[in-house]
Amino acid sequence: MYQFIDDLAFNIVIVELDRSNVAAGIVPLVKQANPSATVFLGYREHELIDKPLDTICSPEKWQITLAGLSEDISGKSFESELVTKANKRIPVLISLSVLPGQDPKKTGIVLLIQDISDRKALDKLQLMMHRAVEQSASAVLITDKNGLIEYINPKFTEITGYTSEELLGKNPKIMQSGNTPLEHYQSMWQNLLSSGEWCGEIKNQKKNGEDYWVYECVSAIKNDQDEVTHFLALEEDISERKRLEHRFRQAMESAPNAIVMVNESGTIEIVNSQTEAFFGYSRNELIGQPVEMLVPERFRSAHIGFRQAYLTAPVSRTMGMGRELYGLRKDGTEFPVEIGLSLIDNNEETLILSSIVDITERKKAESALKESEERFRQMAEMAGEWLWEQDPHGYYIYSSIAVNQILGFSQDEVIGKHYTEFLTPQDKEEQQVYSTSHQSFYALINHYRHKNGHPVLTESTGLPIISAEGKLLKWRGVDRDITARKHFQDALIESEKRTRLIIESSLSAIVIMDSNGLITDWNHQAEKIFGWSRNEAIGQRLADLIIPSRFRKSHNQGIQHFLKTGSGPLLNRLIEHVAIRRDGSEFPVEFSISPLKLGNAYIFSGFIHEITARKAAEQKIRQAQVSLAIAQSEIKIAQRIQASLSPSAPIRSDHFEVTGYCLPAAQVGGDYFDYFFRSEDQLDMIIADVSGHSIGPALFMVETRSAIRTQANRMGTPSETLGVLNNFLFEDLDNADYFITLYYLQYDTSTHQLSFANAGHPPPLLFSSFQRECRQLDAEGMILGVRKNLVFEEKTTTLAKGDLILLYTDGLTEAENPDGEFFGIERVSDIFMQYAGQPPESIIDALLKHLKQFSQRESFNDDITLMVFRRRG
Repeated sequence: MYQFIDDLAFNIVIVELDRSNVAAGIVPLVKQANPSATVFLGYREHELIDKPLDTICSPEKWQITLAGLSEDISGKSFESELVTKANKRIPVLISLSVLPGQDPKKTGIVLLIQDISDRKALDKLQLMMHRAVEQSASAVLITDKNGLIEYINPKFTEITGYTSEELLGKNPKIMQSGNTPLEHYQSMWQNLLSSGEWCGEIKNQKKNGEDYWVYECVSAIKNDQDEVTHFLALEEDISERKRLEHRFRQAMESAPNAIVMVNESGTIEIVNSQTEAFFGYSRNELIGQPVEMLVPERFRSAHIGFRQAYLTAPVSRTMGMGRELYGLRKDGTEFPVEIGLSLIDNNEETLILSSIVDITERKKAESALKESEERFRQMAEMAGEWLWEQDPHGYYIYSSIAVNQILGFSQDEVIGKHYTEFLTPQDKEEQQVYSTSHQSFYALINHYRHKNGHPVLTESTGLPIISAEGKLLKWRGVDRDITARKHFQDALIESEKRTRLIIESSLSAIVIMDSNGLITDWNHQAEKIFGWSRNEAIGQRLADLIIPSRFRKSHNQGIQHFLKTGSGPLLNRLIEHVAIRRDGSEFPVEFSISPLKLGNAYIFSGFIHEITARKAAEQKIRQAQVSLAIAQSEIKIAQRIQASLSPSAPIRSDHFEVTGYCLPAAQVGGDYFDYFFRSEDQLDMIIADVSGHSIGPALFMVETRSAIRTQANRMGTPSETLGVLNNFLFEDLDNADYFITLYYLQYDTSTHQLSFANAGHPPPLLFSSFQRECRQLDAEGMILGVRKNLVFEEKTTTLAKGDLILLYTDGLTEAENPDGEFFGIERVSDIFMQYAGQPPESIIDALLKHLKQFSQRESFNDDITLMVFRRRG
């Protein structure tokens, strides 16, 4: 009927609208499609005839358009999507024309179809590029070939304050700060025109007049004829970096420490004024010289090695831990120093920043403190005071030698015993409460039994050592033998003779005062403590002689109050206070005052003990608490370092899956596992165990990981890597008396070949999915840190699909149950085979579950580290 369209090269479809039955609805039917259209839509020539138009076109498009057929729709066009026979959607432009001379009830419409897929893709790409530039975090500026601005993005407006309207058509020179030399701009354009690009730092000015720094890259844009048509500039605001650089230099100059910055070859590049003051050199004499000129000659060769070793494993730390360091002045004198090291990488070169502290005065202070502490210990022993420490449950963990003088027991006989074992039965029951208390106690009277059976009375002071979490760590205290003093106090009531004996033989100052405040007796110990002789003191007012002036009024009022009422708050109690010596110096004392009525008058007996040493001991105890808290914080930091070194997630691919887990012990340990891709087809796996359980092994684990990761950028087999690692770590391990066991595997995903070498580590288990049995992957090799230049045996095997490897540390096999039986490799092998069909994580969970059931505990004395590898395809 419409054969006239068959020869047209355009895609033509003719549809017909039948209005003869309006109630049934108007459904456009395809009446003709030329060969070009049928090929375009994937149909045969007659497959579309009399089919509804929505077979190839979504109804919502043509319904809206055809609703206006009462008007002239010829020449109208709209974009739509056509659906091919293969259900592929093609974006098209459809133009409509009504065929003339039609039956009023049947209207023929010609659809001219144009494929706009390429235009749509181009529009989408242009839109993406536009959005990328508009949303870029970098400022973007485009000029024409004459340098006039044609475009800026929002980030450029944000940085400069200029809007597009203010800059379009202008030259970028309006943003010049005036602080950049003309030669800089000339050099920039010469490079741009010769090479087509230029990058560098430049100082510009914002709209508000504020200067700012940018790192700018300018590129020339050329057309197909290699002619420059535009210039594209990308800018990064580096004002903050420039400000920080300036502040860094200011900070260096104002630092109280000497700051020295050297490059990788050890050449000095930057020093501050404090460096000049410390070493006696001028800045010009130091810049460009080797840093070893500041090191005493006997240390220079070793210093070069230490510096090179630091570059292989750079970590901010104190230099020369465990060694005394010295600097060399220009005049040849040496002085002790402390040096902190940091690495600075500015993308151009690697620099080492050294902060140097002159610790001459600190060394002197440390020596004086050590001498003072030694004097204190000697004085404590000479004074006969028993210094002790107890664990949280009251068991002695330290005792001074004075315990032998007081109780007759040796130090070894006391340590490990509960403090109540030496008390009388009555005190044992009454003082049991102190073993669970967290409160300090002072001047507590204890009744002991001497080793030979006679009673001993002491005055005890104890301080609890509490952790930052409020946990009682231990007790620290002192007992002073007051047996003699107690007897003297009791005998004072019985006779004057015995009173005199007590007064003169007492280790405490004993002062007797009448009700008028005049001294009537003054013993030898009072002479020693206060500096006044007996003859000088007797008849003087007590308040004027030994009480500081600020307390004298309250002292006199207290006496008068007692004489009137018969009571006094300070009487018959052990009180701490301040007294003065003859030379006017004040010092702490502990005293008790007992009133005694003689006839119609009172006398007051005072027993005074100087507690300067005890106060110093209490201060040392408090300082020890702070030191302990700091040490515990350092242990926590080491534990976090240890946890952060392990891989954060398993690796799963079409070839394999691998995961690991470390169950840490209560202490800081040295277990370590890792896996990473050395290359695209090569996976490296490591498990290691550093001897010991402290911060030291944890730090060696950090050093080991750093060394391994450094080797990862080079080609190397497992045995070669172990050899390099052993030589690198040998001196540190040997000096620290540590060693490392380590097992190293490499798996090639393309050949499925597994290479491995062993440095004294428990051999992994290989489970064969075909044979359904386990065997150990062992290879000869000594532990790391025993001898240099070791050769490690390397073996290879090919893994089949489904094969499993279990790597573990000896904390797994050597875990014990309550009967002392090891968990053992046979039990590990049985569990491994039993759960071989499970995912690696489930295998690890099963091993730990069985281990905890076997050991009947949730934590262990050694770290337990597991790693499971499975070949998948």
